[in-house]
Amino acid sequence: MTDSSDCPPLRPDTLAVRGGLSRTAFDEMSEAMFITQGYVYATAAEAEAAFAGEIDRYQYSRYGNPTVTMFEQRLRAMEGAEDCFATATGMAAVFVSLACILRQGSRLVASRALFGSSLVVFNEYFANWGIQVDYVDATDPADWERALATPADAVFIESPTNPMQDVLDIPHIAALSRKAGALLIVDNVFATPIGQKPLALGADAVVYSATKHIDGQGRVLGGAVLGSHEYVEKVRTMVRTMGATMTPFVAWVLGKSLETLSVRVRAQAASAMELATWMEAHPKVAVVRYPLLPSHPQYELAAKQMTLGGTLVTIDLAIPEGVDPHGPEAKAVAFRFLDALQIFDLANNLGDAKSIATHPATTTHRRLGPAGRAAVGISEPTIRLSIGLEDVEDLREDLARALDAI
Repeated sequence: MTDSSDCPPLRPDTLAVRGGLSRTAFDEMSEAMFITQGYVYATAAEAEAAFAGEIDRYQYSRYGNPTVTMFEQRLRAMEGAEDCFATATGMAAVFVSLACILRQGSRLVASRALFGSSLVVFNEYFANWGIQVDYVDATDPADWERALATPADAVFIESPTNPMQDVLDIPHIAALSRKAGALLIVDNVFATPIGQKPLALGADAVVYSATKHIDGQGRVLGGAVLGSHEYVEKVRTMVRTMGATMTPFVAWVLGKSLETLSVRVRAQAASAMELATWMEAHPKVAVVRYPLLPSHPQYELAAKQMTLGGTLVTIDLAIPEGVDPHGPEAKAVAFRFLDALQIFDLANNLGDAKSIATHPATTTHRRLGPAGRAAVGISEPTIRLSIGLEDVEDLREDLARALDAI
């Protein structure tokens, strides 16, 4: 494929391999890695024109780098977005996606069910900067209608949510956001670009922690913000000034990872569905949350919005009758289960080739406090399982042994 100018429109799996590819004069097979802090100019006049914005060229790798551009353009093509900007981490993407458009006196409306670090940013930073933050019950349409009957500047949601897998009605929230004059930003980490396209559902922007499924092998940190040219230019201007840009090496790793994203996520999702179905019938599992299980509270909505159920399965372990689900006895049950696992790693990442078990109440959502966790359905027996690429029968046996331990 040396000349794509006459190619018909390409499908997402092809774009994941070919998108953003720009070979040098050496015609290398693999994407080149430009490990450089800056670039040289033929003349002083050329340097002046570059800094004046009169010519479009690379100036400094905090502003732009060919390897980072490759990753951005590849992800942009897969997502169907006008533009993409890569950041140093997923939380940098979350922060700047909002900070570039909010200021003192702005109003942010957000789902109450969010990743713990996102809530810390909203509650401990944005609120202190004079930004009004109003929270909404994620799956209550009437609550969204009440919240967005008043003008707002931005709306931020996850769907499915971390860790309880609530599925939000993105088209409905998008329509309400437009009427309120707000930009709708969707954290699409759980669904991935393979399983859901928020922009096609009406969202204005999408954010990713590329550390999760996009890398998928526990190697690097990264993030990305996607949306219109106008919006992403605001992101770009802010990030290149504050410095939370992606490095060329990380971009090269993530660009290569995108080539296998679809294969990995589809295999992981198939195993997740199989294990979710099996655990739903297990007497020591009280609740199983997986978007494409018919028992999921928003199953019909998930089936409309998502093409895959994702790689995460969230469960509530069964505890003895009368035991407080937020107390020490329930926590002990969860810890016995976790400590009995032999294949699943205990960690706080997700989307990895290696299966991971996480106890949200004591790790990722610890800072919410007991009341905050209870408000979004997290209790001590809640376990988040990130399903990897191991043989599904080995994973089933590992889970069965751990369940026997409680």
